[in-house]
Amino acid sequence: MLNALIRWVLAPLARLLYRPKVIGAQHVPLDGPVIIAANHLSAVDTAVIPLVTPRKVAFLGKAEYFTQGGIKGKFAAAFLSALGYVPVDRGNAHAALAALSAARKVLDEGGAFGIYPEGTRSLDGKLHRGHTGVAQLALSTGAVVVPVALVGTDRMQPIGTRIPRPVKIEVRFGKPLDFSRYHGMDASPAIRRSVTDEIMYAILELSEQTYVDHYHERPKAA
Repeated sequence: MLNALIRWVLAPLARLLYRPKVIGAQHVPLDGPVIIAANHLSAVDTAVIPLVTPRKVAFLGKAEYFTQGGIKGKFAAAFLSALGYVPVDRGNAHAALAALSAARKVLDEGGAFGIYPEGTRSLDGKLHRGHTGVAQLALSTGAVVVPVALVGTDRMQPIGTRIPRPVKIEVRFGKPLDFSRYHGMDASPAIRRSVTDEIMYAILELSEQTYVDHYHERPKAA
């Protein structure tokens, strides 16, 4: 019921209200495992991508969002599940392994999984060096990677705001990247880095951002 509500009511309503310009959605394979690898400018990105992608896209969500008590908590968990969120505990020493395992499960079942290779939102609007987890997933599952560029979502929901603004945004999908030529080589750090850099370059071409060849680090709390 919630899936139908989101697909046939909420998603069309959001598209009508915010009118995102979508380019290249036909590049997303309609079946089989696929990784949607995007730049990350705003908290709203994870809502925008599923709204414009022609198939359900799973993203990781904090496990605590799924374990709140009461009717409200149960509804929130059901709603997030319907949106495609996959619960993962990010608060322990094995968080990275748990995240990869959850993502791999989605792909092994032939699903679509969304990931931000930069690892966090860009606070300066630039595209930063990608972490190699995206390559690990692609190489270990055989999934193709569709690069995606989000443009304008940082203006749609600037840091510190809660309600997205009706501003012009674009979502640009690139052609799928196939890394089957590296089959059986996912244990190689050099190969994982090469694959990640190829994905980041494809995102860069789509987004036209300035590229920074180091990982993005958030400012330390005062």
